[in-house]
Amino acid sequence: MAAFLRRLWARSAPFSHSVGRREASLGTAVRVRFAPSPTGFLHLGGLRTALYNYIFAKKHQGSFILRLEDTDQSRLVPGAAENIEDMLEWAGIPPDESPRRGGPMGPYQQSQRLALYAQAAEALLKSGAAYPCFCSPQRLELLKKEALRSHQTPRYDNRCRNLSSAQVAQKLAKNPKPAVRFRLEEAVPAFQDLIHGWTQHEVASVEGDPVILKSDGFPTYHLACVVDDHHMGISHVLRGSEWLISTSKHLLLYQALGWQPPQFAHLPLLLNRDGSKLSKRQGDIFLEHFAATGFLPEALLDIITNCGSGFAENQMGRTLPELTKQFDLTRIACHSALLDLEKLPEFNSPFPLRLHLQRLVSNETQRRQLVEKLQALVKNTFRNQLQDKGVLDPAYVERIILLRQGHVCRLEDLVSPKYSYLWTRPAVGRAQLGADSEKVDIIAKHVLGLLERAGSSLTQDMLNGELKKLSEGLEGTKYSNVMKLLRVALSGQLQGPPVAEMMVSLGPKEVRERIQKVLSS
Repeated sequence: MAAFLRRLWARSAPFSHSVGRREASLGTAVRVRFAPSPTGFLHLGGLRTALYNYIFAKKHQGSFILRLEDTDQSRLVPGAAENIEDMLEWAGIPPDESPRRGGPMGPYQQSQRLALYAQAAEALLKSGAAYPCFCSPQRLELLKKEALRSHQTPRYDNRCRNLSSAQVAQKLAKNPKPAVRFRLEEAVPAFQDLIHGWTQHEVASVEGDPVILKSDGFPTYHLACVVDDHHMGISHVLRGSEWLISTSKHLLLYQALGWQPPQFAHLPLLLNRDGSKLSKRQGDIFLEHFAATGFLPEALLDIITNCGSGFAENQMGRTLPELTKQFDLTRIACHSALLDLEKLPEFNSPFPLRLHLQRLVSNETQRRQLVEKLQALVKNTFRNQLQDKGVLDPAYVERIILLRQGHVCRLEDLVSPKYSYLWTRPAVGRAQLGADSEKVDIIAKHVLGLLERAGSSLTQDMLNGELKKLSEGLEGTKYSNVMKLLRVALSGQLQGPPVAEMMVSLGPKEVRERIQKVLSS
């Protein structure tokens, strides 16, 4: 056995470097972690788990850690690790410590922490709490098939559990890289889950001893999460309820290693409306999809908190600080939360999204970011159609955002066909104005004179008053017809924002040029 332990340590030696250790000075500080596997991009279910960890940490002045569980090397998806951290930052819940940001307890990728798992496995082997397993994949697959054929739950038969030292030595000579299994005990300690209450699962009666270290030196989830949560000083584990049964197994590992376990809170799953699991094959549940289609991250936080629990009441339009203040772990229900994806448009409806957008506009720094984003949208949408590059001027773009903030839900709305007149000049002739030529000339003359007198100090109130007077002075012409004529002349559209707002948006110079262009057509 001693030779096997030396080989075990040697297997991890290339990965051995300075790794985070649990510090006694952490005391009762709240430290939580979001630990996804980069086998796919971040979706709404993962966002909900990350959000609850984030707001729990911030509510208690603690730290939110991102740890990537990348030990299943065969299933890694290129770009997934970067996407997870990108999307957390996009959603406004960036980690305090992570692979990208670093921190005192790194590395934050399990594939870079193999030395720690080897040390833990060595300690468990020495104490007799673990043992080497020499069973081949073929034998294990046969056990599984036989159990299924007998309508039983597949489980390992613990064949290698009671091998003598001589038998172990003999097998090591043939197979120097066995897996390591943990001995499950009958006496499983009960624990108080912060959501589900007192819980206990006699895992040894329903499953065989689990593999904790694979033959390639990589740990399984059971060992890795225990080792990392200990060495990273995790105080509370908030994770999906699918891990509730495994927690008894993890507590046995803590006990065998002589470590104090964290507190556990198993969050109810976020499911589809029909009760099925959110699947990575559902392309419309990934955060990248929502970001690309113009959803505000605040709206997604709205969606996932309003279909779940943890708050005194459901309320649309809450900010992240409001969510943090109102969050109460004791209010989380045990039953799964159902996400009706068909109702997502409701959260993309005017009220909540306008509210979130208006909050961004009211912040000077965030407003500048909105201006830059809208500039990029205009360039990408209209490209060669931009006759006047002046529409990309930051002052003009900001004016558009300020005027339309209460009427649009997303910046993308401002580059839709409805608002194309803001960025390109419409091709409009006299015939499209729906009035006789004489009245067109009279209305145009009055508007051009108004622009001359007002100079650059156009306001909506002033324009509304002047345009009202203009229509009253035109015998047989209704005010609505005057507005229709001007709207078509300025935008080429029969419907749209108030004409006075259109004129303020475009500015006196552009309004003058568009009217003169219609007159000369």
